[in-house]
Amino acid sequence: MSESASAASLFDPGASGRPRRSDATRTAILTAARERFAADGYERATIRAIARDARIDPSMVMRYYGSKEGLFAAACAFDLHLPGLQGTPLKDVGRTLVSHFLDLWEENEVLTALLRVGVTNAAAAERMQGIFKEQLLPVVRQACPDQGQAPARAALVASQILGMALTRYVLRFPGAAALSREEIVDWLAPTVQRYLTAEEP
Repeated sequence: MSESASAASLFDPGASGRPRRSDATRTAILTAARERFAADGYERATIRAIARDARIDPSMVMRYYGSKEGLFAAACAFDLHLPGLQGTPLKDVGRTLVSHFLDLWEENEVLTALLRVGVTNAAAAERMQGIFKEQLLPVVRQACPDQGQAPARAALVASQILGMALTRYVLRFPGAAALSREEIVDWLAPTVQRYLTAEEP
């Protein structure tokens, strides 16, 4: 059986709930694509290089994602899994969000890879904007006192979250990289809290 046919077959077609090889192939492609897009940027990354990194035939990449644009869109999809704020004291919202984002940056490299690409690529930057608009803005609306100010407040929160991520995980500034998780939360939480709940200047 060829590698392409093998990758598209099932581990166990008759067993309910078993993972499919196609799922494993998709995961391998997306992992390779994120790493390649992060390292080379959108323009220089090629389907052939991504397929080589994933150890599959380039035709499999096209089969699953249709085009480089389709693969890029899939690679950039990301769920922030933001916590619901119901039951969270208003004074603790800033700390809750900073802690959550630190967990994301430290446990999942996808968001870091997207940030790397977004710094230099307009499509990735737009994708990042969409992720934060669609997922962060609704959370900010739950906490801010003036709904009309929610977009501006969400942008300010994002500036702190993304700024720390950029200096700590992408550019690796020594001062940012040396901070402990607790220190980052202690420094950033009050600022994020102010952006969320303080009266408009």
